[in-house]
Amino acid sequence: MALDGCGYCCKVILIIFNIFFAIVGFAMLGLGLWLRFGSETRGFFDIDLNTQQFVIGVTVLMVTGTLMLLVALFGDCGACSESRCALGVFSGLLTVLILAEITAGVLAFVNSDEVGKQLAEFYATIYAQYVNKGGDPSLAVTLKIFHNALDCCGIGGGILEPFVRETCPRAGLLQTLVMPSCPAVIVDVFNSRAPVVLGCFVGLALLMVLALLCSSVLSRQIKRTHQGPQYLILENSSVTLQPAPLSPPPGPAALLY
Repeated sequence: MALDGCGYCCKVILIIFNIFFAIVGFAMLGLGLWLRFGSETRGFFDIDLNTQQFVIGVTVLMVTGTLMLLVALFGDCGACSESRCALGVFSGLLTVLILAEITAGVLAFVNSDEVGKQLAEFYATIYAQYVNKGGDPSLAVTLKIFHNALDCCGIGGGILEPFVRETCPRAGLLQTLVMPSCPAVIVDVFNSRAPVVLGCFVGLALLMVLALLCSSVLSRQIKRTHQGPQYLILENSSVTLQPAPLSPPPGPAALLY
């Protein structure tokens, strides 16, 4: 179908946006499935009351990934086939995601202290389970993720940590002495980087709003193209044209004048 420059530009933007969205959705869904069914983390779903935050987080991750894949599917179908119906579903799902994104960002910013404390409690639960089970390999993997990502070591820090030292980052003697404990680092990270987290949520929401505007413009272009040029057809079957009466030829008297 014939689209003008603005409509064609919106179509290309939507296709690129939905390809990116599909990649992120696959990554989130794959990570959620791995956390849910992987041998390293499957035991958290048994359910321990102290790891419910982890269970809820993994569930939200899988649901969000699935929703993003649906958005990308309808968005690409609507843009490539120029279907207003698919674009309408895409716009509706994307609006839900935008509202959820903004809400999650604001809540994470306002409750950054509480989120940090809950994640620190979750770490403490994993730490205690690891110590009680005498070094479970699956729990060791989780502890290594925390330790290497945050550059911390256990509950007591590098020098005072005798139980999980083998899962801590490899460092020299001086670095080991000053290595902090993980619960304190977790709380500090959430308190200091709360504005950055909010900015990431808002930035992603603005990107979605741009895609929503492009979908609206493309939908209007498709509607106008479907309607096509309008022709005015005049019909008046009740009027019948009658031939004009013929006048009689002039007589001889008229010819004398």
